[in-house]
Amino acid sequence: MKKDIDFPKVRGVSMAITRQRNQETREYEYFVYLINDNAVALENVLINSDGYSKGKETKTSTLRHFVEKVEPETSFKVETILPDLFRLVNQFWVSYYIDGEMYDKKFLFMPESMHNDHFSFIEAVQMEGVLHA
Repeated sequence: MKKDIDFPKVRGVSMAITRQRNQETREYEYFVYLINDNAVALENVLINSDGYSKGKETKTSTLRHFVEKVEPETSFKVETILPDLFRLVNQFWVSYYIDGEMYDKKFLFMPESMHNDHFSFIEAVQMEGVLHA
């Protein structure tokens, strides 16, 4: 069972919801990124994403993403996200290996965190967004 596994503390891995203006439509497009600030690669990365309302009356489908390797000091575009989902809690559960050791962390983007006031430039992806470390 998961509670019986000793997971080391996650360091140097973060998630970001970014925005970029589409040159043709002039509308913002939003993307989710996994950022690896470590000096080593993340291997066998599994990301489960879903959204739900605080009372859990509304729930989205769960999406699963797998990537074999996220190189050191790089980022990986996980998915596109629609702004309609910002009214929900957006959850990203990330599991990966470094040197054969498993790491696991849940990132929650609360609805109140997705306001324009919270967007700032994120160096790792060269876009503005909301960063969750």
